[in-house]
Amino acid sequence: MRHVSLTRSRIETLAVILALASAALPVAASSRQPTQQSTPSASQSSEPPRIQVALLLDTSSSMDGLIHQAREQLWSIVNTLADARRNGQAPTLEVALYEYGNSGLAQERGWIRRVQAFTSDLDLVSEALFSLKTNGGDEFCGQVIATAVADLQWSAAADTLKVVYIAGNEPFTQGPIDYREAIAAAKQRGIQVNAIHCGNRDESWEAGARYAGGDFFNIDDQQRVAHIAAPQDTQITELNSKLNATYVPFGKQGEAGKQRQLEQDANALASSPALLAKRARSKGSAVYKQKEWDLVDAYHENPALLESLSSDELPEELAELEPQARAEFLDSKRQERERIKTELEEQSRARESFVAEQRKTSADARADRSLGAALRQSLEDAAEAKNFELTQPEKPTQH
Repeated sequence: MRHVSLTRSRIETLAVILALASAALPVAASSRQPTQQSTPSASQSSEPPRIQVALLLDTSSSMDGLIHQAREQLWSIVNTLADARRNGQAPTLEVALYEYGNSGLAQERGWIRRVQAFTSDLDLVSEALFSLKTNGGDEFCGQVIATAVADLQWSAAADTLKVVYIAGNEPFTQGPIDYREAIAAAKQRGIQVNAIHCGNRDESWEAGARYAGGDFFNIDDQQRVAHIAAPQDTQITELNSKLNATYVPFGKQGEAGKQRQLEQDANALASSPALLAKRARSKGSAVYKQKEWDLVDAYHENPALLESLSSDELPEELAELEPQARAEFLDSKRQERERIKTELEEQSRARESFVAEQRKTSADARADRSLGAALRQSLEDAAEAKNFELTQPEKPTQH
């Protein structure tokens, strides 16, 4: 392990963390406690609830299995929250991604890189995961937690679910920033830190999770993700293609966003039709939003937007239409999308029931100890602790 001195950049990072942590009392939590809820004001309750999830993934040379699981299970994880509601409102889901411990990254930043800031565009998250490459390095858990806490735009609302998941395989104590200082800063901002250790059990990771009052999981990062084929997969694939046809790219980001959507479909399908079916389920849910490049989503949220766009910013099919005809076109696309989503939801529910039954009778009775299983379990508990209602189908019996 290389000896690393505190460069000026690291000293500045540490100073920020110490400032954030100075008002936080060090609490040694033996288990996670539900966050105390405040009663939202009328103005707060009119806003959609928010869920912010920061993933901090070790991309050192031994972590190929972890990255593969993250790519393969993203949509299953998203579907855990797809039905979440608070006071009848679907949440805005924002995901951020950091990599750490990779020798290809900048040493002066502690071999840490923010791959994706908080975004509700889940295709950007998928694209970011597929961009990750592993390379040997030093894994500084305290520093990457501190960086994520300080750098990301965390909500100040007390009722926002704010969680960090750090996954890796080296001791939790490595690096120039004590994990307790980083976790204290997270607690001060209402952020829950959860630790996911890859490989044999490591007491330092468990101690970190206890100090944070978060969840601890010991996963098998080499376990292959099993995608069970179902009779509904073909129809879901067809519905996914129809759903894509309802997206209307506009502005500077339009074509890039549309291309990204298709590329992430292709990435899922390259793994299996079953994975594409899980992604399609996510795309049919309320947490999949593309208002930055899709005019249907953007117009639904802000009807006045249509009047502010120039002809150059509109797709060719709309540029020559009168304003009223443009609005009617977009309303028609939205109605078509909602019809497809309803059918997609029905097929997805049927698929999930079929898969649940298949798992009950599967000859492979191994417990799921993957990254996705850990995140799904933890997110369900965390969402319920923040007063979200989850109306998901019955879970398969655990063997």
